[in-house]
Order: sequence, then C-alpha cells, then structure tokens
Amino acid sequence: MAVDAAAATALVEELAARGHVIGGRRSTGDSGGVYEHHNPATGVLQAKLPLAGAAEVDDAVAVARGSRAEWRAIPMPERMAILYRLADLLEAHDDEACAINALDNGTPTSAMRSGAYTAAWTRYYAGWVDKLDGEVVPVAGDVLDVVLPEPYGVIGAIVPWNGPMMGMGQKAVPALAAGNTVVVKPPELAPFGALRFAELALEAGIPPGVLNVVVGGAAAGDALVRHPEVDKVSFTGGCATARLVMAAAAETLTPLTFELGGKSANIVFPDADLDGAASMAAMLGAVLLSGQGCALPTRLYVHDDVYDDVVARVVAQIEAVPVGDPFDPAVLMGPVVSERACERILGVIHRAVDEGAGTLLTGGERLGGALAAGYFVAPTVFGDVDHDSSLARDEIFGPVLSVLRFHDEDEVVDKANDSPFGLSAYLHTRDGARAQRIARRLDVGTVIVNGFPGMSPGAPFGGVKQSGFGREGGRAGIEEFVRRKNVVFG
Repeated sequence: MAVDAAAATALVEELAARGHVIGGRRSTGDSGGVYEHHNPATGVLQAKLPLAGAAEVDDAVAVARGSRAEWRAIPMPERMAILYRLADLLEAHDDEACAINALDNGTPTSAMRSGAYTAAWTRYYAGWVDKLDGEVVPVAGDVLDVVLPEPYGVIGAIVPWNGPMMGMGQKAVPALAAGNTVVVKPPELAPFGALRFAELALEAGIPPGVLNVVVGGAAAGDALVRHPEVDKVSFTGGCATARLVMAAAAETLTPLTFELGGKSANIVFPDADLDGAASMAAMLGAVLLSGQGCALPTRLYVHDDVYDDVVARVVAQIEAVPVGDPFDPAVLMGPVVSERACERILGVIHRAVDEGAGTLLTGGERLGGALAAGYFVAPTVFGDVDHDSSLARDEIFGPVLSVLRFHDEDEVVDKANDSPFGLSAYLHTRDGARAQRIARRLDVGTVIVNGFPGMSPGAPFGGVKQSGFGREGGRAGIEEFVRRKNVVFG
C-alpha cells in the first residue's frame, strides 16, 4: 500500500498525538517535556511530541513486569504465530514504514525498505521461539543435572534514530522471542517508526503490556537504565552516551549489550574489480543514510597503484548522485537528521579544511536552492587524508568520506586496526588467499569481501573495542536475552 508524503505527514501527527504505548493504552505523559519534531527535508514543524520522564518509564516498567507471566504462559506455537503475524503486517505496511522513516530522519523511500527489513528479522526470530534448548550435564551416580535457558524478565531497549523501526526488529523482537517483556525508548529525533511498530504488534496479538514504547530524551533513557526492575539493557548509540549508560547501569549492576560507533575501513587492492569497489565506496561511504550509519565504510584505503583511478571514479559517481526530496523515487540521498546535526557536520568539514587534514575533492557545503530550508549536506570526499587526523580517526556520522593511500598489506592492516573502533571492515581483492589472510588480521566484528549484501538477521552483528560488546542477529542475538539456570536433581 503506497503512502504519499501528505498521508505520511498526517500519520506521524496522529502517532505524536496518541503518545506513548504503555500496556493497552496510550499516554501523553510529558514529564520529560515536549519536543518539536521538524521534517528534515523541509525544516517545517510536523509534530509536537510528549516526552517521557521517570514517571512514564516507571509506569511502563511496572506494566512490563506485570505482563511477564502472561507472555511466558502462552504456548510456544501461539507465541510464534503472533510474531509471524507481526512479520506479515510489517511486510504489508512496508510502503508506509518507508514513508514514516523519511519523516523520522530523512531517509529516501528508495534507499531503505524499513518494513520489509524489520519483517525479515521478526520472521527469523519467530522461528527461534521453540529452539532455545538447554543441556544435560553428565554427572556420576543418580544425579540429574540440567541447564535451562530462561528469559531475563524486563528488557530495556534503546533504539537509534537512524533506523528506529529496524532497531525494533533487532532488539525488541529477539527479546520477545526469548520470552521477555520489553520497554523501548526511541529517541525524540525519530520516534514514529517505533511507535507504529508497537501498534502493529498489538494488532498482531501481542498482549498489552508485553511491548511498551516510551518516547524520550536523555531523562527517559537515564530513568530506564537506572530502573531497579529492568533486568537487562540493550543500547545502540554513540560512545559518549554509552559511557553514561554504563555508569548508570553500574548502580544496579544491570547487564548491558552495546552496539556503538564505527569508523570502518574499506581496503581496495589493485587486483580488485575497480568499478564495483569504487561504486560501493561512493554509495556506502558518503551517500547511503547520508553517512549516518555506524558500520558504513567512511575510511577508504586505496593502494598507490590504483589510487588516482579509484578516487576519480568515486568522485564522479558521488557528484552524479541525485540528492533531494526523500519521497522522490529517483532520489538516492536525503538530508541529515536535524539542523544541529547539519551544523555539526559542516563544522567538522570546515575544521578539516582549516587543519589541512586532506584535500577537499567534492562537496563540503550545505545545499541551497530548493533544498535550502532542509538539512542537506552535499556528499563530501577528502583525498590524501592524514591517517592521524581527526578526519580519519573520529566518527563523523555524516556524508563525509576520507580517502587514504597505502603501499602494502602489512601497512594497511596496521592502519585499519589503528582505531579505537572495531565494528566492520570491507575488503576488495580477487586474491582469495589474501582475503582470508587479511580478514583474520582485522580487529572488527564483521569483515565483508567484495561487496555489501546487507545485514542478515541470521548473522551476528556487533563490534569490538569501543564499538561495543554483545551481538544482534543469529543465535547470538537471541542468546543475549536469556540466562542459564542450573537445576540439579539428587
């Protein structure tokens, strides 16, 4: 079902007016204040959102806690059926989800199929409901020693603004499949996808109180993390906020899963398919999500022998990318999420130019004309970037690609690993032995060779170092939400 911009705008206004999803009711509690949400593509105020604070979080956690027994008592086939129905609804509302996402954060409807993506994760984890097996421990005599996987209880999930509905699929769904109840805090920057997900979950038959959504800022997040009746927290966001989350969780020793930032290296050897490598570097390094993705390859290392050729291809492709209205099916790149983000990214670019961190090859400015009122930053490429510069080392979270040279395999592996982050890395070469060799040496959670097939719900995703700990996806993703109980029968 297609949803145009006007219909999507009306829908997000309704979602904002209905407020938080707590149990079987809606709440417009605003102890955290009120947030004015602007359309990233136009700068126009499109909704005023009540923000949760400690009061609404307390309410949601109490409801989730009271719903644990009901959710666990539902037979496994029925729980699976509910999640499968939810997957079907998400898929049926894919166009609507894409439209909501465009208004949430400016992602073009042509670039990311939010509903279908989330449906795939939901369907995958529905299949895990009856597959979390335990084990029998061999012991001597007549003793029976068994290990049982059990849900934690109440999960606090903090989803990111660059894909709030997708974050629901990656966090809330495996937590539910494992038998937990969930309180989700989407950010005020992009709340609508998470709220709509919760509505569809109720329509699919998830009992009221099992999945709750409270929109909020830092106050709501802090209240959720510190809450003594939240049994585990799963957080996606930046390192600075993660440190605050970890400190808050330390008060109650609440366990955590973190999916944090990245500055992913993309390595191109001379024997690579240069057309494919350059296209991937351009689209993922500075265009997709307007660079607002933690695993995007924003550090491009190109071998000296092909450096000029690859850079010329990357710049040409980026300069040809259609940027504009996220609802235009021909547009591949939209705005960044907010005026503040726009100003921050432009500040990073201007400092890099002033410091001589690299040569500005294209972009570097805010787009004007018909796009002047929105938060549009031109896709930007810097060449011959200094490896030790902040441009090369810090996560920008904007459409800025840094290109660096390398001479040999050892050098590029050392440079790729010389980073506080370790989320993903990308490698382009036709030499299979080299690909295997380098993949083992890269200190990251994921290595992708010769392409970008997208994230699979069946594969574990997560980082090392300051890119976090724990995993989303695959068996590892659902096991984040169970703990093992040992039961011994004498």
